[in-house]
Amino acid sequence: MKKIQIINGPNLNLLGKREPTVYGNASFEDYLSELRARFPQCEISYYQSNVEGEIINKIHEVGFEYDGIVLNAGAYTHTSIALHDAIKAVTTPVVEVHISNVHARESFRHVSMISAACRGVILGFGLDSYRLAIESFM
Repeated sequence: MKKIQIINGPNLNLLGKREPTVYGNASFEDYLSELRARFPQCEISYYQSNVEGEIINKIHEVGFEYDGIVLNAGAYTHTSIALHDAIKAVTTPVVEVHISNVHARESFRHVSMISAACRGVILGFGLDSYRLAIESFM
């Protein structure tokens, strides 16, 4: 059974409430149930933190044992060299995801500090970005 870790960064605990025109009306927990039902051949773990260091600790914790990490680092995507370095330090492949098309938003969101360390980037497909990332590990 494949082991996939989903990690969500800052403010993603507010999905379903936060800017529904950008992020939709569904909570991540509801979507997570759908993902687990869709991928019964995977053990899908979920972690969310608003704290950069906690996200780094989770990457270190699972980054040598899991088959894939799906990472939506939120705003840390655009600022965190430390996340870039954490991704580079582990052997588990990481796919960067974003719910919105960050290139259609504010210019400061157009640069990712983590993309170069990731296997790939999926963005702009709403919550389905997570499904596409999981499929990339199959």
